[in-house]
Amino acid sequence: MADVTGPPAPAAGPQNSGPPVAQASSLLGTGSIDRSEQPGRVGLLLVLAGLLVGAAIGLSFVANEQAQSLIVWLLALLAMAGVFFLFALAIGALQLSGSAARDDITKGIVDASPDGQLVVEDGGRLIYANEAYLRIASGDTFSNLVPVERILVGSPEVSEAVYRLSQASRDARAHTEEVRMSPPLGPTAGERGFGWYRVSVRPLARPRRAASLWTVADITAERERQENVFQELQHAIDYLDHAPAGFLSIDPAGAIVYMNATLAAWLGYDLASVGPGGPHLTEIAPEADVLVRTAGLPGEVRTDRFDLDLRRRNGHTLPVRLYHRVAFGKDGKPGSSRTFVINRSAGAETDEPQRAAEVRLARFLNNSPIAIATLDSGGRIARANASFTRLFGTVPRQADDGAPDGEGVPRVEPNVADSVADRTALEAGLARAASGRTDPEPIEVQLNGPGGRSARVWLSPADGGDAGQQTDEAERVILYALDTTAQRQLEQQVAQAQKMNAVGQLAGGIAHDFNNVLQAIIGYSDLLLASHRPTDPAFQDIMQIKQNANRAAGLVRQLLAFSRRQTLRPEVMNVGEALSELTLLLKRLLGERVALELKHGREVWPVKADVNQFEQVIVNLAVNARDAMPEGGKLMIRTENVSDPGAAAEAEGRGGAPAGDHVLIEVRDTGQGIPPELMEKIFEPFFTTKEIGKGTGLGLSTVFGIVKQSGGTIDVQSKVGEGTAFRIYLPRHVPVAEPEEVPVAAAEPALPRAEPLAPASTTAHPDSGSDAKPVTAPAAGGDAAVPKGETPPAKVDKPAPRKPAADHTGQGTILLVEDEDPVRAVNSRALSARGYTVLEAASGLEALAIVREGAQTIDLVVSDVVMPEMDGPTLLREVRKHQPDLKVIFVSGYAEDAFRKNLPEGETFNFLPKPFSLKQLVETVKKTMAD
Repeated sequence: MADVTGPPAPAAGPQNSGPPVAQASSLLGTGSIDRSEQPGRVGLLLVLAGLLVGAAIGLSFVANEQAQSLIVWLLALLAMAGVFFLFALAIGALQLSGSAARDDITKGIVDASPDGQLVVEDGGRLIYANEAYLRIASGDTFSNLVPVERILVGSPEVSEAVYRLSQASRDARAHTEEVRMSPPLGPTAGERGFGWYRVSVRPLARPRRAASLWTVADITAERERQENVFQELQHAIDYLDHAPAGFLSIDPAGAIVYMNATLAAWLGYDLASVGPGGPHLTEIAPEADVLVRTAGLPGEVRTDRFDLDLRRRNGHTLPVRLYHRVAFGKDGKPGSSRTFVINRSAGAETDEPQRAAEVRLARFLNNSPIAIATLDSGGRIARANASFTRLFGTVPRQADDGAPDGEGVPRVEPNVADSVADRTALEAGLARAASGRTDPEPIEVQLNGPGGRSARVWLSPADGGDAGQQTDEAERVILYALDTTAQRQLEQQVAQAQKMNAVGQLAGGIAHDFNNVLQAIIGYSDLLLASHRPTDPAFQDIMQIKQNANRAAGLVRQLLAFSRRQTLRPEVMNVGEALSELTLLLKRLLGERVALELKHGREVWPVKADVNQFEQVIVNLAVNARDAMPEGGKLMIRTENVSDPGAAAEAEGRGGAPAGDHVLIEVRDTGQGIPPELMEKIFEPFFTTKEIGKGTGLGLSTVFGIVKQSGGTIDVQSKVGEGTAFRIYLPRHVPVAEPEEVPVAAAEPALPRAEPLAPASTTAHPDSGSDAKPVTAPAAGGDAAVPKGETPPAKVDKPAPRKPAADHTGQGTILLVEDEDPVRAVNSRALSARGYTVLEAASGLEALAIVREGAQTIDLVVSDVVMPEMDGPTLLREVRKHQPDLKVIFVSGYAEDAFRKNLPEGETFNFLPKPFSLKQLVETVKKTMAD
């Protein structure tokens, strides 16, 4: 049943109302229509009447005595039902339809809602529409009422919105759209040409059949208000854009949030390019980082004035005055600025000489690389230029010219002494300058904050020492300061390098002299071992002497590695393959509590280094990392290519990659870290933080020496509690093509190159074979040549060396040149015992005299390198004048590179590093004599 009651209500302003309740009754005195009520069922009434008639007929067939009893019980039952019904009606448990539903306050609110409300059951049956919807749809009964989909017709945009709403209704979900109808809906169609409507749909939960509630709200007036506000905002922006002064807003990160058209035109930028993703503050004002470094109190609004130069897009400068206002939040964090910009360039205003002079002075002071500030006698800052702010990190507070007198936050000027680590010297200088002394002395100060910055400060009186001149108490002293951070760091680096070189020279000298001592001990031990049988009780004692001498030789090799004077056998190698071969050894060294992770870069370039020494570097770093993680942790070894950084290259690889292409090997641990005060000492020999007896202090010094001697650099980054990272940069190996013409020197067969020595280790046995083989000094230009157009492999398989004959005896005359008497004596005995004729010389001059005499034909010269009066390379050059084909073996505790540069190009020689065993000596002599 549907009815329409009440006169139509006047149209109300558009606003959205709350949703109605699903249940509905009959109608109030409004124009809504409702057929959601269920009509009374006549069938139930007929059934009840039939039951009563049947009961009466049935009683007529019962005896009178029994019928009376049944009639009494039936009447009693009906009476009780009537009583219960009355009680239920009285307490409201039952309500009569009609007036009860009409008094429903919720339905009354929905009926009177200014927004159109329509309830549609599944299947499209309309069951409720309030008066506002009837006006919008121009209907009065369900027979001529249409759903929302049929009244919203028009442009494709409207059809798409209706489709989305219908789809949401079918899916039982809420959805809202705003559409523009032209002409508008309802009786206002003739008053205006269009209308805006907010249409929404949402599901209604009903006990029997699901339904959807459609709401249509007229928001035309709301849209008009929004458009008016937007137009007013556009007018305000237009006024600001075309103001005769510049304006910009800068966020705390230095990004330009807004810039008006006037300032953009001054700087030559397109206004559309300004904003997020546009120019940064550093692009328009490289020296204006002071604008984002201001600090304030919580809740303070701070205004500062700055005279500086902006940079136009064409690179020219623009002198301006900035009024920079920043509001600080309750947490003390700054917000975006409001910065007013006044153009002070010539022609921007009446160009009075006084104004022009003021602009020139302001530009001179603010563009000066010298930090300048005026202070009071206590050190509080009154004025400062941009260089001062960058150096000291503080900005003086300036009065807000727009604030009324006595209002605003009281000024608390920062003190320059708060920016330095030691205020004593600075405060003494302030006192001298405030008293009028005009002979300022430079004061070296360390600045607070990260980076270890330092400065040199001069303080002078503002009145020039004239006691009669009136001076503002806030500007009693003028401060001048220079940033000396880079200079101090360079001085420290030079001092550290000089100290390391001095220590290296000392260590190398000690190692060389100690090598001679060890050479004699090992030689005489070999002689004693040759004259004793293994069953002799003294044999084990002699072996102990020799083994401890070998241990000492290992320490000497570490000292030579630090001083970069050890013997290296560089070869082209693949870093990734070398690390992979070390994996099992590293895992055994690290133990179960330290996890090892290898990260190999893609297509890592080859490098040229001594494989054994490279492995020694990695092992030493891994052992140090393990000791730094007593509770366990993770060790990561990473490799990658590092291209030439160009101008961004760091000297000695400190904090970044050095110049040129390099291969990076990073060894990073998660250990305890290295304290900053120990960072400059970690590469010094014999420096260790381990307990006594648990370290020699030569591990990192050996790493440093090997890396430096290989042409690389090493950088250390560490944080206490987080771990340490050692970054090794080895130069990229680029093969050099061999010239097509064959040099004359190549006609003679070159002798094979020596096999590399075993890595410095206390377990290396000196008698494991001959370490000395012929070496040919390369031509100037570097690496071994390869055929033109070809690239040598990362690792070349060398021919298997000939197995030394068991018989080490021989014949020939050997000139033995050695300035150490014990070494010369033991070597002479060993060679003489093998059948050689030995001529001894204690210096190069004696050896040269023997050669010049020519009394005997000399077949081989065995000479030390470092000797008084005449060294080995000089002796070789002189001997070649008399016997060009004479074979030579050099013996030395230094590396070949230490004297190779003193030899002519292509000079052929053999090299035997000290200390060596007598077996190595006789094997090398016999092999050289046989060649």
